[in-house]
Amino acid sequence: MRLIVSISFLLFYSSLIFAQIRTNEIGILSDNDLYTSSRNDKYYTNGLAFYYRFLGKSKSDNVLKKTNEIKIGQYVYTPRFLNIEAVDINDRPFAGYLFGGFEKGFFYANQNVLKVALQVGTIGPNSHAKEFQENFHKAFQYREVYGWENQIQNALGFQAHVLFSKKLFPHKNQDFIDFNWQSEADMGTIFTGISSGFVTRIGFKKLVAISDSNLFGASLGATKSSNDEFYFYLAPSIRYQIYDATIQGSLFNGDSPLSFPINPFRFNAKAGFAYQKNNLNLSYSFVYTTKEVAESAATGFFYGSIGISYLFGSRN
Repeated sequence: MRLIVSISFLLFYSSLIFAQIRTNEIGILSDNDLYTSSRNDKYYTNGLAFYYRFLGKSKSDNVLKKTNEIKIGQYVYTPRFLNIEAVDINDRPFAGYLFGGFEKGFFYANQNVLKVALQVGTIGPNSHAKEFQENFHKAFQYREVYGWENQIQNALGFQAHVLFSKKLFPHKNQDFIDFNWQSEADMGTIFTGISSGFVTRIGFKKLVAISDSNLFGASLGATKSSNDEFYFYLAPSIRYQIYDATIQGSLFNGDSPLSFPINPFRFNAKAGFAYQKNNLNLSYSFVYTTKEVAESAATGFFYGSIGISYLFGSRN
């Protein structure tokens, strides 16, 4: 948390000094259940990712902007109870996912968005999720964690992800509120599933176009301070999960000591605030998802997500 605050202050100060055409972006995404409650520590317990995003060259009048993104990250999953007495009654496996990936974004003149991403990674001890959580708890003097000996075992991850967002009611006045329909699909050896739902922005000031908004990571290429934005967003969706190796174990490695069947139908909801000023992007969201694990006492859960990025560079 101290790292997030320090980075935020530095980037905010820099954003007041520099104002130029932005063609590059560096950022950090941090997910943690502690961002919503000091007592909430279960299931998807931590996510940390760093990314570098840069503008591509548009080759069609229909495409206003193309973006490229390189990302590395780690996700950490734990059961509800982490004390030594609960080692044999876990309601979800311990698991970690360490990955790197590349994403291509297309922002169209009609304000539709298409994103395509590929990832390579690993689950299991090679993800170093155990070491990360133990060191995190030790650094902040949280309780000791027991049970990582039962984590999902090593397996390679190859993932593909597609996101498509369609602008709804494009001919209506949407200066302060807009609506978009978003669908996503994941396919790979770690996660496979599809989801669909709407996304709405409610502006505290006039909304900027989706093709210049940080909603889908399109702040790059903005040339005027009028592209500053501050809005509330809401994104409920329905998801059908076909496969989740962090719960079921790998298809190619049956040695995991503990695994569960999944609950395929899920409701997800995300709500938060996003801000853009000069070279700085900030966001905070509250994320909720219903029960993921079948045949256990697991419940739905929630966590907080913080995003910070800095834009820089210029284009002739």
